[in-house]
Amino acid sequence: MPGLLHPLHDGHAPIILHSAFQDAIDALEDWELGNDEPQIEVNDRQVLISAVFRRLWTCTDILPARTLAVVEDLLPLRSAEFRAGTSTYADAAHSLWELSLQKRAASYEMQHHNAS
Repeated sequence: MPGLLHPLHDGHAPIILHSAFQDAIDALEDWELGNDEPQIEVNDRQVLISAVFRRLWTCTDILPARTLAVVEDLLPLRSAEFRAGTSTYADAAHSLWELSLQKRAASYEMQHHNAS
């Protein structure tokens, strides 16, 4: 989504992407199966949360402790992979992107199962 989500600069994300990442995590937490993938507002436009996670795949910025704690709660089976003070946005973004795709597939399946 060039132009919609700011690019990284030498692996570093602008603060607006850090904020979008946190908003995307919050939306992922609140996402109820059977509903479409949540979108968040970035630069006055709606963006799928998976697009936010994908944008930060190469972000070398260290995750704040509060964000890391939420990531660990969302990904309990992978929480041992994350370390305070060394885990990056990229580390979390890959796993959260995968989780968002899994939830999207489950929601799609649920929607089409209920429609028949």
